[in-house]
Amino acid sequence: MTDMTSDLVTTEAAPKKRNGQKTEFMVYFAIIFVATLPLACLTWALAAIKSRSFTDKGPMARAWTQARIITPMIFNA
Repeated sequence: MTDMTSDLVTTEAAPKKRNGQKTEFMVYFAIIFVATLPLACLTWALAAIKSRSFTDKGPMARAWTQARIITPMIFNA
């Protein structure tokens, strides 16, 4: 027999984030992305020279990854 009371579907979804918070997150993300881009270019160039290969992640991907890591840390603090 199935217990239908433990898996109730409610009409109210989780509270939606306000649009202002998303905008603020994107502003912080853009600032951090621009700030990490020069260092990402430098580390990418050094890694490319050392390994003599350009197949690793490029500087844009490196900066994007760093911004994705750092920005949520600011909002969780």
